[in-house]
Amino acid sequence: MKYCIIIPDGMADYPIEKLGGRTPLETARTPYLDLLSENGRIGTVQTIPRGFPPGSDVANLTIVGYNPSDYYTGRAPLEAVSIGIQLEEEDCAFRCNFITANEDTLVDFCAGHIKTEEADILIKLLNERFGNDAIQFYTGKSYRHIMVYKGTQKINTTCFPPHDIMGKSIKEHLPKGKGSEILIDIMERSRGLLYNHDINKVRIDLQENPANMIWLWGHGYRPKMPSFQERFNLKGAVITAVDLIKGISLYLGWDIINVPGATGYYDTDYSNKGKYAIEALENHDMVLVHIESPDEAGHEGNIKEKVTAIEQIDSKIIGPITDAGNSFQELRILVLPDHYTPIEKRTHTAEPVPFVVCGSGIQKDDGKPLTEANAAASKLHISKGHELIERLISGSF
Repeated sequence: MKYCIIIPDGMADYPIEKLGGRTPLETARTPYLDLLSENGRIGTVQTIPRGFPPGSDVANLTIVGYNPSDYYTGRAPLEAVSIGIQLEEEDCAFRCNFITANEDTLVDFCAGHIKTEEADILIKLLNERFGNDAIQFYTGKSYRHIMVYKGTQKINTTCFPPHDIMGKSIKEHLPKGKGSEILIDIMERSRGLLYNHDINKVRIDLQENPANMIWLWGHGYRPKMPSFQERFNLKGAVITAVDLIKGISLYLGWDIINVPGATGYYDTDYSNKGKYAIEALENHDMVLVHIESPDEAGHEGNIKEKVTAIEQIDSKIIGPITDAGNSFQELRILVLPDHYTPIEKRTHTAEPVPFVVCGSGIQKDDGKPLTEANAAASKLHISKGHELIERLISGSF
């Protein structure tokens, strides 16, 4: 048996007035998703356990069968491993965003999707000025980077995800708790360092949002997780452009399939993702395909790009994988977003997400297309999301 999990990140949404009261998923042309729904089952699954923040870290751990209550320590340690950082047991990793700040307002959580080449120069500058035996910065991709704290003081702070506080006060959302003064000092000093940098002068001239501050959040220590092979006796692989998902996969012991043209944004090469997924299924038991673009559109409040992303995923990823199903003796396909990223909120929310499962041994339901409303009205609801993977493997829906 082969298994393919397709995750259009943040795809689920609320009805939108400009779409005639429909969601982007209901609006998008999705013939292949409709075909899976017609021949499989739809339902909802709770990917964010009660008490956890509605982030992709928590949701994707849940989807691959790892209960966040047992394994989640924070987002940054998962991202750190994907860019080659070997955390010691006492190291505390932080996600380090480049953001755009205007006086006391957080304007843009991603600094206009700054290019990695520009960001790398700024990360090196941060290391030159602020780096020492206790603090080091590491380049990730675009606006997403890592800071590792190796100091003797234990960090136990509350930090706010920057995508949750766009348009809000910076001062009111600075880190709070034990060790917060260390983080606040670095964040505030970064403004003076970055504000007049040539890269930001050029970005402003080009009417692009400058990377004029860093934002530290998502911190945690190295998690301890058994491999996926140990737990389920299946060999896995992942296709994603996002360091977080790569990091989770590395802790699972999965292979990372690097796809040319995969960017984690609207311009990602959807066709290549579909093609490489089919190839990966030849020599892996399970392949997870993660696509970030619907989530980015949700954060930006961009209705058109969200609908387009869903249609591209359907035609260039779900379609080819579905069509290739006949070349595998047995194949089960699961499609679901990890969480909602509603256009109106421009951030993540924690309600159960819609899913469709289809393939070998999966009984047909009533054939209704996958939408948020249809899934909510179905008879299939999985409250313990980490059990979804076991049900996919056993076929017990």
